Amino acid sequence: MTIQEIKESLKTPAYDFLRTEPHLGNRICLLTLGGSHAYGLSTPTSDVDVRGIAVHSSDEIFGLHRFEQVVEKETDTTIYSISRMFELLTENNPNTLEILGCKPEHYIYLNDIGKEILANRHLFLSKRAVGKFFGFASAQLARLENYVCREKLSQPKQEEHILNSINSAMNTFHEKYHPFGENDIHLYADTAVNEDMETEIFMDCNFKHYPLRDYKMMWEEMNNIIKTYKHIGHRNNKEDMKLNKHIMHLLRLLLMCYDLLKDGEVVTYREKDKDFLMSVRNGKYMSTEGEISPDLYVMIDELKAKVREAEATTKLPDKPYFNDIEKLLIKCNKMSLEMN
Repeated sequence: MTIQEIKESLKTPAYDFLRTEPHLGNRICLLTLGGSHAYGLSTPTSDVDVRGIAVHSSDEIFGLHRFEQVVEKETDTTIYSISRMFELLTENNPNTLEILGCKPEHYIYLNDIGKEILANRHLFLSKRAVGKFFGFASAQLARLENYVCREKLSQPKQEEHILNSINSAMNTFHEKYHPFGENDIHLYADTAVNEDMETEIFMDCNFKHYPLRDYKMMWEEMNNIIKTYKHIGHRNNKEDMKLNKHIMHLLRLLLMCYDLLKDGEVVTYREKDKDFLMSVRNGKYMSTEGEISPDLYVMIDELKAKVREAEATTKLPDKPYFNDIEKLLIKCNKMSLEMN
């Protein structure tokens, strides 16, 4: 679909919720494309994803209750409230940062508030992006590995693979959470207690005076790896065809992070990388037997090294400009009150 065809489709009854939903309607300040169309990596069968931002009503600005986002699954549309969007942007969340870096013609609707947000997008950009983009890319790789592992390996080997994935994730725990001793968390595979397994992962812990919330976050990371593994294992044959697409987006995230650090700009539309990324989507790193090519790991390591080099020389700050972001949010809220 062309951008004009997409704009026309938004006028159809399927998108009436954009005009009638109480939190949306005349409160939308920015509406743009997401997904493959936004990345310049669409095919004739690609779905249309819509992303946007909506301001708060006066009651929400002054009161206790605010909406966070509206998700309409049938049309794959997500509209964030302005306050929730600002929170995610300060975290350098890739899924929301990309909304700020679309091609100008991909912004379907922009009012003065939306233009103000785009004009000040630099306030949100920081070195935090490295951890976030690496995390998203690693999650994509874990899904791929877990799927291939489940299809090719015996149950004990599968369990060993999950253990390796969790241990790999734990390598970053000291950077994100309160420090703990080298032997305070010990994971290992042993004869299973569960009757439907031959081996399973066990855990020995030795914590004293450790922050509960940090422990909770670590546990959630480990638990998410296991849940993701189980989820991927139940994919059907049609979904299997999407594996190459996951590899493509994994590499796209790393390329986007590199540009962000090097140039200080969000580049959502991957024009210069299109041929390479589409070759990945067409099976560059996946064999006909469904096995991941070793060359993919070489490419990932090379891209991560480039990102680390860019991180060392980037002009981006260590963290976003929180005071200026707060002033921007206040300004946008005042503009909203004046408009309505």
